Amino acid sequence: MNRVISIILGCLITGIGTLLLAHAHLVIGGTAGLSLSLSYLMGIPFSPTFFVINIPFYTFAVLRMGWNFTLATFAAVTLLSCITGGLEHWLFNGFAVAPWIGATLGGGLAGLGLAILFENRSSLGGANILALYLEQKYNWNPGYTNCVFDSIVVLSGVYAAGLLRGLYSVLAVIVISSVIGYCKSRSAKRAQILSTATEL
Repeated sequence: MNRVISIILGCLITGIGTLLLAHAHLVIGGTAGLSLSLSYLMGIPFSPTFFVINIPFYTFAVLRMGWNFTLATFAAVTLLSCITGGLEHWLFNGFAVAPWIGATLGGGLAGLGLAILFENRSSLGGANILALYLEQKYNWNPGYTNCVFDSIVVLSGVYAAGLLRGLYSVLAVIVISSVIGYCKSRSAKRAQILSTATEL
């Protein structure tokens, strides 16, 4: 039950952060960033676009991460799509956000939400799946892995957002990755302390 509550909380926080980024007209990495770019260019809603883009990544998740992780990721993606759709309609309709607020506050919330999902063996698909796989196999920090992939997506999405907002988008990626990396380090230290206490 605690895991379910944590995943819901992670999706809610990530959803608010993503909408702040979207209403600042910024681009982030991963499938969320790709979905935002498509929504800017094609004028289509973010929520269904985000849901559809993630479908191919579930095959990799099943093969490499198992059904438990895949189902949790599918639930998180579905939940985030519903949350962003609902918040967009009820709270963020016509709501404009300054780029620097979107990059810092939106990026910070998105990073925190993703960190909560990672901590509970869930993700939002796409590069998140690969980041967690590389963490399990090679002990790579998922924040750094996400930063590399996110930067590639952001650079490709500068055309959709414009140069200035593209620079703010890079700042958002740095904030997101820094928050994930910080939370991961804190979690690892906490686990080490608990392990040491148990041995004593």
